[in-house]
Amino acid sequence: MEQVQAEDFQEKVLKSKKPILVDFYANWCAPCRMLTPILEEVLKESNDEFDIVKMDIDECEDLAREFGIMSIPTLIVFKDGKPVKREIGLRNKSAILEMLKD
Repeated sequence: MEQVQAEDFQEKVLKSKKPILVDFYANWCAPCRMLTPILEEVLKESNDEFDIVKMDIDECEDLAREFGIMSIPTLIVFKDGKPVKREIGLRNKSAILEMLKD
C-alpha cells in the first residue's frame, strides 16, 4: 500500500482514473495500526478496480485540515477527484468493501 505525501495528493488521488480510498492515519494510533492489515487484504482482492493509499496526518497537516479530519483513522473514498464516502474509526473488511461499491 502506497504512502502518499501532500505534494503527490493531486496527482495520485485527485487525478486517479479509478476510485481510491485514502486512509488518514498516524503511526501512534493503535486502531490505525490495526486497520493496515485489513486494508492490505482488501487491496489484494481489488482486481485493480480501485486503489488504497495511506496519508499520515502528522506529515500532511494541511490536507488533514482541508478534509476535516478530526478523528483517526478516517477513510475517504474519492471518485473523479471528489470525496464521495467517509467513515471514521476501525472498520472490518466487509464494511470497507461496501464503501468501495458504486
